[in-house]
Amino acid sequence: MERVSAGFKPYIMLAPVMAVLLGLFVGGIVTCLLQSLGYFPVIGLREITFKYYREVLTNPEFLRSLSFSLYISMVSSVIAVVLGVFVAHRISRYLQGQTLVKLLYKLPIVVPHTVAALMIFMLFSRSGIISRAIYQLGLISYQEQFPEMVFDSKGIGIIIAYIWKEIPFVAIMVYTILRNINESFRDVAYNLGASEGQFFYYVLLPISMPAIISSFIIIFAFSFGAFEVPYLLGPTYPRTLPVMAYTYYISPDLTRRPYTMVIAVFLTIISIGLILVYSRILKIFQIYSR
Repeated sequence: MERVSAGFKPYIMLAPVMAVLLGLFVGGIVTCLLQSLGYFPVIGLREITFKYYREVLTNPEFLRSLSFSLYISMVSSVIAVVLGVFVAHRISRYLQGQTLVKLLYKLPIVVPHTVAALMIFMLFSRSGIISRAIYQLGLISYQEQFPEMVFDSKGIGIIIAYIWKEIPFVAIMVYTILRNINESFRDVAYNLGASEGQFFYYVLLPISMPAIISSFIIIFAFSFGAFEVPYLLGPTYPRTLPVMAYTYYISPDLTRRPYTMVIAVFLTIISIGLILVYSRILKIFQIYSR
């Protein structure tokens, strides 16, 4: 009896906190689902219907925002992973003892996204530092000749902000793997005539692949669902899905609330899908690493 009580003791102690967390989470999910299905008694909507899903899925603005969100997430994540792996390799190979370097490349992680967005605006906007410097050098005659990199329809400012924030995250995850690789692998490869590039491509890259894929999925999911940076640096059209949902949500017209919840449901489904893919990939690598 005492053994059973001891087994339940951690759950009993966590129950108050878990009740609050699960209550807020489950309550939010249920409310979101009901309102997305048209059940919103505050404004007299009580009939369950899928018409809001149909209207959102056939809305060109939603489809444009979905493709814009996927485009920004994919481009920023791919570039961040490539550069993050490069940074991790350089540090593990040549800068392992450099404490200052390790601190500098981790610095973007602790900077809030809103601050990062402000930095990108100050640097890359047409009235920013780089534009002014180029103008002073005589490379452009007026500010409008500087390419539009903030509030632009290609999301260049958003992508730059995400890349700057995500490279250290990828580098830390990959560096943890690289620094623990047995140096005898390198000796064997070099004795067999492999170059540095071949050793990286055929040995280091496959060993680091679980960390690379994991970091890619994590930063992709984050950038897909993030709100601050696209809101501060993005164009008015197209907008990312989180910004579009927020715009609908703050509308004084409450009849738009179900459309907001439909978008939120799609964001949740895609995020859960990415989590399942992440878990599946980890299991596959665990099986092959045994």
